[in-house]
Amino acid sequence: MTTEMTRPTTDTVRYTVIDSTLGPILLTSDGEHLTGLYLDDFDTVLERLEAKVGVAPVLDDDLTLFATADKQLGEYFSGTRTDFDLPLAPTGTEFQRTVWQALTTIPYGTTAGYGELAAWIDRPTAARAVGAANGRNPISIIVPCHRVIGANGALTGYAWGEEKKRTLLDLEASHCVRFSGTWRCFFNFSWQY
Repeated sequence: MTTEMTRPTTDTVRYTVIDSTLGPILLTSDGEHLTGLYLDDFDTVLERLEAKVGVAPVLDDDLTLFATADKQLGEYFSGTRTDFDLPLAPTGTEFQRTVWQALTTIPYGTTAGYGELAAWIDRPTAARAVGAANGRNPISIIVPCHRVIGANGALTGYAWGEEKKRTLLDLEASHCVRFSGTWRCFFNFSWQY
């Protein structure tokens, strides 16, 4: 599933903090779309958002979008969801948004290199620029920047640390197997005898 992205509809930033198996998650929204998912350093993120839009973010634990995101993230962490169905509006340049859109096409349980991603967006010599855009992705997990690895297979840069990246990749891999050269993912699977 390819997630469609738009631009934020307002400068007002709403936020909430939810619990997850990775620890607390900060979600941000313009009231209609998810604009951010952050795994650490919440005070700094909120200060940066305030400086950017000129208005202090507003705590909004009752926004329906946040409840929907919380539910879908819970399903993801329990291994029953492979993609997300949420309205997204990340703030970034046109190039960054193109990279972030491409990230949503990396299948669950698989990885891609920066060079591969650059080729997918018809910018085959832009692997470093793709890496920089990947590092600025404001909607972690849902826009799966954790699925991008170095050309040699190394777990290169992840804003929230290599341990969290490995945890997310291991979670996804635990539901997938390679069969005849193709990755197959199984959910709520039980053997029938």
